[in-house]
Amino acid sequence: MKEIKPPKKSLMFYYTIVLLIMLLFNTFVVPAIMNASISEVDYGTFLSMVDKGSVKTVEIQETKILYTAPDAQGKDAVYMTGRMDDTGLVDRLYARGVSFSKVIPQEASPIMSFLLTWILPIGLFLYLGQKLSGKLNQGGMGNAMSFGKSNAKVYVEAQTGKTFADVAGQDEAKDALREIVDFLHDPKKYSDIGANIPKGALLVGPPGTGKTLLAKAVAGESKVPFFSISGSEFVEMFVGMGAARVRDLFKQAQEKAPCIVFIDEIDTIGKRRDSGGIGGNDEREQTLNQLLSEMDGFSADKGVVILAATNRPETLDKALLRPGRFDRRIPVELPDLAGREAILKVHAKKIKLDSGVDFNVIARATSGASGADLANIINEGALRAVKLGRKTVIQEDLEESVEVVIAGYQRKNAVISMKDKLTISYHEIGHALVAAMQKDSAPVHKITIIPRTSGALGYTMQIDDVEKVLLTKEQALDKITTYMGGRAAEELIFGTVTSGASNDIEMATKIARAMVTRYGMSETFDMMALETMVNPYLGGDTQLMVSADTAAKVDQEILAIIKSCHIRAKEILEENKQKLHDLTKFLLEKETITGEEFMEMLAA
Repeated sequence: MKEIKPPKKSLMFYYTIVLLIMLLFNTFVVPAIMNASISEVDYGTFLSMVDKGSVKTVEIQETKILYTAPDAQGKDAVYMTGRMDDTGLVDRLYARGVSFSKVIPQEASPIMSFLLTWILPIGLFLYLGQKLSGKLNQGGMGNAMSFGKSNAKVYVEAQTGKTFADVAGQDEAKDALREIVDFLHDPKKYSDIGANIPKGALLVGPPGTGKTLLAKAVAGESKVPFFSISGSEFVEMFVGMGAARVRDLFKQAQEKAPCIVFIDEIDTIGKRRDSGGIGGNDEREQTLNQLLSEMDGFSADKGVVILAATNRPETLDKALLRPGRFDRRIPVELPDLAGREAILKVHAKKIKLDSGVDFNVIARATSGASGADLANIINEGALRAVKLGRKTVIQEDLEESVEVVIAGYQRKNAVISMKDKLTISYHEIGHALVAAMQKDSAPVHKITIIPRTSGALGYTMQIDDVEKVLLTKEQALDKITTYMGGRAAEELIFGTVTSGASNDIEMATKIARAMVTRYGMSETFDMMALETMVNPYLGGDTQLMVSADTAAKVDQEILAIIKSCHIRAKEILEENKQKLHDLTKFLLEKETITGEEFMEMLAA
């Protein structure tokens, strides 16, 4: 989209700036230059030079005397001395034949003096004050003094504008928004049948999934002006400023209708209001009330469509979500396998790729990644290709960029003792061996003991052959058992445990808790809901909805699941102890092995 630029300043503005610069130059710079070429002497030296006959001309002013005389090099120079009450000076100059004159100051006109002393400064002050006030009203001096003017950026149709072709992996969201585009193109066919287009559409989803991009694409497809503003720009330190900005935004939108107004992070101003009326944010509530009023005050037939985005829909006020305001809620979820592959291809259009690049492999390795994550992976792969002196991006660059996003950069200079390396190798092979011996585990893709900047001393990467949208109880137990494989290998080989399993313990506990509290995979609690998701799009925080006694029983059930999986992991490794030794030796030598190499040695 092309942003509308503010109008250029008038010539009067530039004339004023030039005039001020000239006044300052004449007042300070010119006198300084002139005074720099004049030598100041005392009155006695002046009389001595007169008596010697070296003074050529004298100019007597009201408070000083300027005269010319040869300097040390014999060149004429200008000298200055203070004027004294010397009645014999004129006779002395006349006797020495010096040419002299006296400057008589002229009295300034009273009218001119009044104009220069009072009228001109006051007029200049009022002019500058008016200009500064205009700037303040336009928001040019900061948000705190933007008196009622919205900071909405206005974009218009451009040849390089965003369209639905630039959005991949969100086919359902695009289908839901195409109806709005069609209405903005041809509103008459909707009004003829008596249908009302939704006033507003709320884009809901995790960060980085393309909500803002979708809004811009709607404007680009519709070829109408696009107002974009963040919810935080409405909230000001002065009470009432947010409401004034809402009024100004909708006023501008109705003037440019048909158009689209996009409010990003609307949860900033749209949070649920305090029911008790105590301790609330009056400014935030006034802004929300004004937004509700404005959305009721115009008809969708005018061609103004409101789009908003949030990743915290559960915090929004119910009045904002009722029909007649945000009529339509459009999920913008994390992309599936086909969506991730399509997104990778969109972001790779400007990248020079090797013919052997397989985006399907990268898409399968990035389950749960957002569109922003995938764009970052493509960029990291291109940066790696440049760093290694290649002209094109190869498959290895993209696979390494996936690992950079997941685990951080390689710590090539990290010093790790051979004993610790051996422990890490057994730990990672323990994960891989347990995973390979279970039928419901994802295939092993890569094993490495090269430490990463995220703190990982090594890791085992598994990639499913197909996208899985459901998790069975058997798959969940196999995941937990695989996490237990590293600690089980340490116990089996060294007879001790290390801190290397801390992340495994955390991940295994999360799965076990979800099995009991949310998935209904516990025989003790059956299908009883024990926990609720508080924020599904930002971290997935949960909250227990049970008594203290039930919570203790939940912990016992989780512990029983983890213990059984731990025992199962030990049994698998005990049965394949020789393979554990052989594979560990191979990993210790190479530091990184592929899934194919691992499976070949396992089958040998």
